[in-house]
Order: sequence, then structure tokens, then C-alpha cells
Amino acid sequence: MGEWRTDPTFAMCRALVDGAKLSSFAGGPFDVRAVMANIRPEAKDGFLLGEVPWEHFPQGDHVREAVHLLHTGDSPGHTGTGVVSGMCANDMRSAAVLAVPFLIRIAADTHHPHRVNALTEVSCPARARHFGVASRDQLLLHRAEIYDGYGVEVSGYPAGWSITAARAAITADTPLLRPLLDDPDPAIRIRTAYALATATDLDHRVRTAFRTRLAAETDPIIRAALVLATAEATRAHPHPPSTGWIRERWRDRTQAPEVRLAAAIGWLCLTEEPAPDELRAAVDDLATDKRAHAMDALPWMAAAGGSDETGLRRCVRKMLHPEQPDLVGYDDPWAPLR
Repeated sequence: MGEWRTDPTFAMCRALVDGAKLSSFAGGPFDVRAVMANIRPEAKDGFLLGEVPWEHFPQGDHVREAVHLLHTGDSPGHTGTGVVSGMCANDMRSAAVLAVPFLIRIAADTHHPHRVNALTEVSCPARARHFGVASRDQLLLHRAEIYDGYGVEVSGYPAGWSITAARAAITADTPLLRPLLDDPDPAIRIRTAYALATATDLDHRVRTAFRTRLAAETDPIIRAALVLATAEATRAHPHPPSTGWIRERWRDRTQAPEVRLAAAIGWLCLTEEPAPDELRAAVDDLATDKRAHAMDALPWMAAAGGSDETGLRRCVRKMLHPEQPDLVGYDDPWAPLR
């Protein structure tokens, strides 16, 4: 953090601590929302990284170098991947946001060797979430509204600005992302659904794309991803018909078990209604240990899980049995998954 105190944005954060109003900095050179909006399309498409003011944000030069290495493939292995997700895990998103449009373009390049890794990083800055969050009221919640004007990142930067900017970047590039729902690589299809679930979807085009892909998809895990993505988009932009559609998915015995489980979890996050006996019975029957481990391929479940518990098991416990305490050893990184 030493270099952060020499960063230009530190003066803004220091002023906020001293009582300055956040609104006085809105739209300025340290507002990542405004910076993202002003990056030229040609700079994004041409990877003109020098046009982006990375230096205005904490560890921005580090992110710039990671994007460069990932794009050019000048170094062996996966150097350049994991930087964005690592910074988000450390609650430092502002500079990570600037990488989003470039990561999307790497993912869209069908010849790039690390496109899955790039796509994995895309939506990290768009979700203000801690690992292990699995309750009905928080699993699919976009929390930008909680942080706007109040919460801060570990650096002192306003967290809501970073989240809003990341979601806006993903929304702007939905034309590049939507075709990836049909990509031959299953990992790309899952990660695309995960990223698009954070896009602003007031016209329901993203959810329509999910349902269109669902009609053609045969892989049950990817079908489950599409259902969870629909639920997350609906949580951000309520739409009663979509909620009803998700309810029908868990009630439909012809659906794959993974789809019914994803729909049950999604529906619970979209309503405050008590879980009906029919849902509880379905989950008890379908949530086997083998299936729980398989569903950890879904990023929602991977994020919800803990060191000693799969994401599905934790969601079931938190949503249907909230009175139960966390398992002993939940924070033990060496404990076996259950």
C-alpha cells in the first residue's frame, strides 16, 4: 500500500475522509465511471492501452501490465491472468475495472490461447461480494447501491463507482459477449452467462439470449448456468414473468436435476415467499453429494461455497435451514469438501 499513498487518487480519498462531498469529484479524472465512458472504441479494439489513465487508480500500472502480457502472450504460461480477480478479492476494484473491455476482446478472440482465463476475470469487478455468501437476500444481489456514496474499498476509493463502471462496461460490450453463449467451449458458455448476468437488462434482451441458448443447450450444467444467470438479471431488474418462468423450471420434473436445483435457488432469491414443501422435497431428493460437486463448475456455486462445503450444500443450508450454524472448520483451507 505504500505506493498507493503517492497515487493521485489518494488526495481525493483523503479529502473524503476530511469531509469533502463525493459528488464534488463526480465526472472528474478520478471517477472511474467517467474514465470508462470516455475510452474511445478504437482504443478498446486496438488495445491502445496508453490512452487509458491507469495511473489515476490504485495499482493501475500493475493492471495495465497484466492486460498487456495477457493480450500479447509475450510470456510463458498464464502470466497476466488472475490479477483482476486477485485485486477484487482484496477489495481494490477501481483499476481492475479499466481492464474489463480489453478482457472481453481477448475472450472474443477465438484464436487466443487464454480466452477462458480472460473471460473468467471479466465480471469480477462487477460483483461486490465476499466468498461464502449464500443467503436468499444476498447470493444474486448486485450491491452497487449499498456502496454508492458510503462504502469504500480498502484503498479508500468509493466502491459503488467501481461496481457501476464495471457493469456499464459489460453492458456496452454485450454485442461482443452474446455470441459467446454459442461458443463450442463449454467453459466459455458458462463464463459468458456469468458475465452477462451483471449487464443492465432493462429491455430483457440479455435474458432473451439466455432463454434462446437454453432451448438449444444440451449440457445440464450449462443449462443450470443459464437459469442462474436469468435469475441474477431478474434480481437486478425485476420482471414477474421471468420469476414465474424460473419457478416453473424447478417444478418441471422433465428438467435435468441440475436445472431444477439452479431454478430452486434462483427462485428463492427472487421472492420472500416461504419455501413450499414441494421445493424442499425436490431439493432434498436432487441435491446429492455427487451433483453438488459437479455444480461447483458454476461460478455462482464456487463463490458461495467454503473450504469445507460445496456451494450447493451451503446454499441449501443457508436458504432452507438458516437456523443452522456454519460447519465447524468452515475457515480451514485444508478441510475436505462435503
